[in-house]
Amino acid sequence: MPDHIPAALDHAILPGIALGFAPVIDRQRAIAGTRLTLVPLRADARIDQAELLAALAATWPQGGAVISPQGEALLTALLAQSPAEPSQIEVPAFIAADPAHADAIAALKAAGHSGLLKGLPNTPLPTAVAAVFKQVVLEPGQAAPAGVALIHAGVRGADAVEASFQAGAQNVIGWPMDGVYAATPGTGKTEIAADLQVIVELMARVDEGEDVERLEQTLKRDPSLAFKLLRYMNSAAFGLPVEVSSFRHAIMLLGYARLRRWLALLLTTASKDHSMRPIMYGALRRGLLMEELAAGMEEREMRDEMFICGLFSLLDHMLKQPFERLLQSIPVPERVRQALVDGSGPFLPYLELVRAIESESVFDYRERAEALMLGAGEINACVLRALHKATQLE
Repeated sequence: MPDHIPAALDHAILPGIALGFAPVIDRQRAIAGTRLTLVPLRADARIDQAELLAALAATWPQGGAVISPQGEALLTALLAQSPAEPSQIEVPAFIAADPAHADAIAALKAAGHSGLLKGLPNTPLPTAVAAVFKQVVLEPGQAAPAGVALIHAGVRGADAVEASFQAGAQNVIGWPMDGVYAATPGTGKTEIAADLQVIVELMARVDEGEDVERLEQTLKRDPSLAFKLLRYMNSAAFGLPVEVSSFRHAIMLLGYARLRRWLALLLTTASKDHSMRPIMYGALRRGLLMEELAAGMEEREMRDEMFICGLFSLLDHMLKQPFERLLQSIPVPERVRQALVDGSGPFLPYLELVRAIESESVFDYRERAEALMLGAGEINACVLRALHKATQLE
């Protein structure tokens, strides 16, 4: 996939900070936005405001991101020079209540931003400061005061997401998957859903190298999938020099090896189940982030396989089957199978790093990054490029 990456994202970014991200999920399970968390890796970590603002503008050019700086120094720097586009900035309650920050916080509203109050202050906030906050971010199980919209953060697992909404949360920040899907006896599905079966069959036919006519006949059984595949291939993220007008044209331009990765993308984004939207959000970003982390690898095939590995790493949650059973019917490269089924192989350390980024665990982040000999600045650039590409594909 040729890069169409803004200059702000083409080099290592913010080396003293670990970036994490998570979806903001609404009650209909649609994605209301992305929260980007900035975690200092050292107590004295400083932020390059110009670099951060340029990176945010490149990743979310229309604004709308939730920015969550961890630590007073990072937050103070962001308040001193806020993003150009309207954003939501998460502010801990103890900082919101500090008179030293009152003017900077009150200025957010005038600049078109809004605030998310993290936690509850011990005393009422000044009127000008309180006007910035219409929502409060709390841990699961905590309730918001009357008249304030509640967001639960740090939520993991489908049951926990549902519990937060039942408790009155307007939005949830977190991930509906938690660990590897393990079906209880007698509950796992035994076949792929009918609306995804055409894609699985196409992947098998591509894997076997069947001719274009047979592939076209299979795809014609589901015109909506053919349309979506062509839309992906004509997206800015794909970067083809000419417009793809037909499936046959796509194969001529791509070849079977690269077509396989786009069928994989289609499989993980084609579910009609609305409850799967946060899973599809995560799968796409995992695939793109794994590919970005593999960008320095000489072997093109390995980079494509890393993309598929990240993309398929949530397929067990999506299709409600353990990988050992699931990958018997869906063809995948051996190195992908090793990571997802055996928990081994060369791709597993990268997948574990991606999971650490999602969980915003600094300990796991450091451990995984050091094992791969990757610096935080390099990883951050990969994260922002992946998020940028994801918005182009959706």
